[in-house]
Parts: sequence; structure tokens; C-alpha cells
Amino acid sequence: MSKTVNILIADDHALVRRGVKTLLETQDHFRVVAEAKTGDEAIAKAKEYHPDVAILDIRMSGMSGIDACRQIVNSGGGCKVIMLTAYAEDDLLFAAIQAGAAGYVLKLVGGDELIHAVERVSSGEGFLDSAMTGSVFKAVIKATGSQHAAMFLTLTPREMGILALVSTGMTNRQIGSKLHLGEGTIRNYVSSVLAKLAVVNRAEAAAFAVQHKLSEMIAIEPL
Repeated sequence: MSKTVNILIADDHALVRRGVKTLLETQDHFRVVAEAKTGDEAIAKAKEYHPDVAILDIRMSGMSGIDACRQIVNSGGGCKVIMLTAYAEDDLLFAAIQAGAAGYVLKLVGGDELIHAVERVSSGEGFLDSAMTGSVFKAVIKATGSQHAAMFLTLTPREMGILALVSTGMTNRQIGSKLHLGEGTIRNYVSSVLAKLAVVNRAEAAAFAVQHKLSEMIAIEPL
């Protein structure tokens, strides 16, 4: 049986809070223990209810979700924070990361992605909405001047993830099972990766990934 995950939801729109709560409580091991409509209230509720995960809207009346995130994380209670926002803006993303957020999810994504984010963050991992992965990757390149990272600029975030799995020796079927995609879809992604990297087969693609340290740039979860 999965461990119960206690959750705080903070958003200044009641309908959003209700929708998120309804979604999360479809999971038997998720329990919404508190709700808040402001950043200040979120901080107070986090201290009172000691949630495992707080889901905060970035832009709320008064104190922002980012400032609330910083205080909740720094309180030492062990609460992990997921920022939930309608805005796919790089500056907000990096501000959230600097404030200690463990996850960043866009409101427009499907419910499965938010559930997955809570699962990942509550187990001590990070989670970044796939729509924002490219922005982070490019920022790392800009900040570090990494020639290795630059070798993968032609790949989409999904292609980079699949290449990383190919480099571990996984088959198309195994990758498809892990990512919940059809084997034919994975085959098409792999073909695109081979073409973009100008290599002729999976072995060369895997060697390219290892040579240019792809595993140091993105996390590869175990199968």
C-alpha cells in the first residue's frame, strides 16, 4: 500500500482549488489536508498541518507563491513545494527553483502530469513540466558554456530522454512501456534522433550520449 501523502493547496481562485482537490483525491493515498487562498495563509497552514507537499499558485493576491515557497521550504518542516501556474515564463521558473521549489507544473497540462508530479516530489525527486525542459536546458548551456550540452541542441526534450534510455541499453519495447508510448512511436523517435545526430545505429547513438555526458544533464529513472 502506498504511503499517504498529505497535501496543501494554495490558489486565490476557489474553482481552481476545488478542481485540483477533486483531481488529487482520485488517488487513494493522496489526502488534501488544507487549502489557502493567499501566500500568507499558505505559510500558516503549512505550519499548522505539516503537509508533505504544498501546491502553490505562483501569482496570488498579496504575497506571491514564490515568496511563500521560500518561507515554507526554509521553515525546516520538510514540506516539498510544487509551483502550479498558467505561465510558461522562464523568469518565473528560475525564481521558483531559486526559492526551493521541487516541482513546476503548468495549469494547462493533463491531470496525470500533476498526479505524477506529486508522486515524484513526495518521494524526494524533482519534477519539471515537459513544456519547460527546453528552457532549463538552454539556460544551463548559457550558464556553463558546455560544449557537451550544445551537442544535443537539435533534440527535443522528449528525444533527449529517449536517447538517455537508449544509452542504458533499453529496447524500444522497454522504453515504450516506461514512457507509456507505443513501440512504433518510440521507433520513430529513435529514427529522428539518429538522423539529427548523424549516426547510423543505436550503438553509435548510445556511444555519442555517453561521450557527451548526457546522463549528467538529465536524470534517468530506473526501469
